[in-house]
Amino acid sequence: METAGAAQDASTGPLSLVERFQALVAVAESITSCRDPEELFRRLACQLQRVVRFDRLGLVLLQPERGVTSARVLETSGTGFTTLAEYPVDGNHSGWVIDTQQPLIVPDTAAETRWPLAMAELRGHGIVSFCSLPLTTARRRIGALGFGSRPPLTYTATDIAFLGEVAKLVAVAADNALNFDEAQATQRQLSTERDHLRLLLEVTNAMVANLDLPGLVDAISSSLERAIPHEFTALALHDKSTGELVIHAVAAKSGDGRRYVGKRFTGSAAGDALTAGKTLLFGGDAGRFADTAAAMREAGIRTVCAVPLVVGDCGLGTLTVGTVQPEAFTPAAVEMIEEVARQVAMAVANALAFREIAQLTEKLAEERLYLESEIRTEHPFEEIVGESRPLRDALRHVETVAPTDATVLVLGETGTGKELIARAIHDRSGRRERTFVKINCAAIPSGLLESELFGHERGAFTGAIAQKSGRFEVAHGGTLFLDEVGEIPLELQPKLLRVLQEQEFERVGGTRTIKVDVRLVAATNRDLARLVGEQRFRDDLYYRLNVFPIHVPPLRERPEDIPALVRFFVHRLARPMNRHVEVIPTETLEALRRYAWPGNVRELANLIERAMILSKGRTLEVPLAELKRRRPRADHEDRASTLEAVERMHILRILGETNWTLGGPRGAAARLGMKRTTLQSLMRRLGIIRPRAA
Repeated sequence: METAGAAQDASTGPLSLVERFQALVAVAESITSCRDPEELFRRLACQLQRVVRFDRLGLVLLQPERGVTSARVLETSGTGFTTLAEYPVDGNHSGWVIDTQQPLIVPDTAAETRWPLAMAELRGHGIVSFCSLPLTTARRRIGALGFGSRPPLTYTATDIAFLGEVAKLVAVAADNALNFDEAQATQRQLSTERDHLRLLLEVTNAMVANLDLPGLVDAISSSLERAIPHEFTALALHDKSTGELVIHAVAAKSGDGRRYVGKRFTGSAAGDALTAGKTLLFGGDAGRFADTAAAMREAGIRTVCAVPLVVGDCGLGTLTVGTVQPEAFTPAAVEMIEEVARQVAMAVANALAFREIAQLTEKLAEERLYLESEIRTEHPFEEIVGESRPLRDALRHVETVAPTDATVLVLGETGTGKELIARAIHDRSGRRERTFVKINCAAIPSGLLESELFGHERGAFTGAIAQKSGRFEVAHGGTLFLDEVGEIPLELQPKLLRVLQEQEFERVGGTRTIKVDVRLVAATNRDLARLVGEQRFRDDLYYRLNVFPIHVPPLRERPEDIPALVRFFVHRLARPMNRHVEVIPTETLEALRRYAWPGNVRELANLIERAMILSKGRTLEVPLAELKRRRPRADHEDRASTLEAVERMHILRILGETNWTLGGPRGAAARLGMKRTTLQSLMRRLGIIRPRAA
């Protein structure tokens, strides 16, 4: 303990041990029953005045991180609290007490010379004597507790010991209060950070949920409003072609912000922020921007915060927030808006990229549709070659039925191109973007056909080690082509009928009903009506398949298409075979036209492939001798489907034998026993056209 100056006449007065103990108990009760520091200080002064004389009670708190002390003083006269200026710890009497952890007694402030400024301030308040005691807990040094008296006082050793006990209690109370304040400050900080993170999460969710900019700005403004009250939020993007900022979205509390959408600004506060690449605040100084000032006056805006939207080195635009309150954007608010703007910049970049991709996709779709229409105009049925009337009739049926979902039965001999007809139906239907699935019913053993069509569950039969989806499931939403449908076993036909009628089935070994949406196209080279009569094909399934039959004419019924088919196959095989065939002899084409073609187009394709292999020069060398050893044409004449077809075949044969000479004694008309004009009329009716020369 240090005592300065001589003892004066007055003293604190003798007190009994009981009174001092009661005072300590009262101080302890004040500490436990009161949390508010000011209220605690008042109670402390009231209790201590019973045992200690003082006119001024001071609480000095140490600010170790800043190296200063702050003090609050309570006058017992009732004038209330006074906050004193901060003092450095060094060179201050309170700092000396905190540093030495010893009480300081100054009987006369006028006689104390070590801290002249502090003593002068005390004398200015009329304080003559005072003592100061350290406030310290086991955790830290809190500060000092000071008692000042206007009359001179003498503090005895007993007084100082008692006040030391009081200081210990006050130190604990002050430490608790400081801890409570720190906890409150930490809680407020955590709450602020939580709100900040919640805002960023909401902005992120808004970015995910809104690819269009107006919806994004509305969501962002709504989330931002809870943290930073504001009047409007505007999103402007930079137009590289003009250098202007164009408003793309506005969210406003009052008025219709949409009227600003599309407005361009050549000179604006937001433009300055984008050019500078940093956040700028504008209030009364926005008058230098005529466009900005006018908009602010109209909406009653007093302060604007403009944040540039930057991704990498690319400036996309600005996010502008306006409020009716002046000086409303604190540094913390600006920092939060900048955090939001960084996320908005990414959202805008994604939205612009999405818009560009959508535009390119639309452009590509338009180009695709145009090219497809051009291709279809030039080649309406890509690999279906021919201009004969029977073929044109079949293709007209394809055009008619394709847009519907009706079941189609394609009839024709083997090798006539039934699969091409099925593909043409699919490509011209509304299902063309989905799968075209084909299955040859004759190529799969009858015991496995059910599994192939409908799938099976694991363990359904020996070897079924895993679940398998059938062709109907694979073709869901598309088209299923059943080739050689006449070969389906009789016991499997009811299940096929059910899926055609109900669009549902169960896998082999399964109990779960599977719904599908499949368009069926079936094909066969057999006479299904005859099979029905022989009870080898169900009549109800036949009627269900025969909704829209299309007959594919055999090649012998359209010999005028043979030259075009030959040229088509030559062109298709030339590149892979590295051949340069340019000439097809006329006599070769005539020989090919006269042949019956029991294998139809497939047989012709195989013959041309062999001819391409044999051809070494520019002329196609067809092994015509092979045709003589094959099945004669007469065997097929009685297989024509109608009398008109028989008549047409007979006329074509005579025309071929007469080299398409109509008149004269050796012409086709004379051989057929009719006039030339009658023959010409008959040819027009039957769609017979002289083929072009090779």
